[in-house]
Amino acid sequence: MTTPTVFNRNNARLAVSLLLTTTIVICGWLWRDVIAANWLAVLLIGSALIAKPFITRRGLRRLCDLALTLVILFCALRWLEHAMTYHPVGYTPGPQWQPPANGMDVWIPVPNGDKLHGWFVKAAQQPATATLLYCHGNGGNLTNVGWYAEALAEARFDVLVFDYRGYGRSAGKLTDEWGLYADADAAYEYLRRERGVAPEHLALYGLSLGTTAAIDLAARKPCAALVVESGLSSASELASAALPWLPSWLHWLGKNRFESARKIAKARCPVLITHGMRDEIIPVEQGRKLFAAAPEPKQLEIIEGGDHNLIGNQGKAYFDKVTRFLQQTVTAAKPANTIKAVPAAP
Repeated sequence: MTTPTVFNRNNARLAVSLLLTTTIVICGWLWRDVIAANWLAVLLIGSALIAKPFITRRGLRRLCDLALTLVILFCALRWLEHAMTYHPVGYTPGPQWQPPANGMDVWIPVPNGDKLHGWFVKAAQQPATATLLYCHGNGGNLTNVGWYAEALAEARFDVLVFDYRGYGRSAGKLTDEWGLYADADAAYEYLRRERGVAPEHLALYGLSLGTTAAIDLAARKPCAALVVESGLSSASELASAALPWLPSWLHWLGKNRFESARKIAKARCPVLITHGMRDEIIPVEQGRKLFAAAPEPKQLEIIEGGDHNLIGNQGKAYFDKVTRFLQQTVTAAKPANTIKAVPAAP
């Protein structure tokens, strides 16, 4: 039996070092996520150290194949994650960009210098019952929900609806959940500083992906109420529902966590959670999990026959439930119903 020829170890180490460096550079450049790239590097370095005394030509090839496989898997999963999470529609001139009745264009700066576009819609009858910060879902742009902002204004609410970076007329591009939270933070601060809205008169309203931003805000900043419509409990649980073939132990390769079930426990305001029984995008079980994690006082509305787009297919009956909750909770809110504001965190 022939003993395998041991490959020159110095050359082997050099080859592995170059491979690992390339892995870090590629992953960090593609996804701007050096931490995840370093995790891959640690895996490979660990494998190389374990195999160090036994590295042969064949072993080195296998190690290179492993590194290449991990890089391809990492990039493929990150691409899939981004493609499933964000569906922005950019700006195309047209009449749809005319603000709703009693509305006006507003521009909101974010820390990196980009500006978000939004519509501030005043209540049809003043003074307004409260001011709503509305965080829309992952698709389209604010022109898709302008009609809803106008309907809420008719119900005596001032409403700010805005586009995240890369959506509509907003500059920049969303690459991760921290950007989403920063955009919601900027909209919240606009209402507090530019419009002078007191926390006890400021309610947060999130739809689908927007629920992650609204919940993150409610967990860190004072507000009067929180509405969570068709919300997800976490990115991992949504991935399990949408991609049942993907092993759960691979979820750590994802960039976003969206740990809303954990965060909602820190909210210090009344919470309304609504979900459709026939929601095929985010299963109703995730709405129930959010409700279980939320503190009192809280309400759960499971809509029989409702799908992901509750306001679109449930009409006035659903709209009245939401506005009734907001009217009752904001009226009962007191300045003491606040928590200390802290910086955005995942």
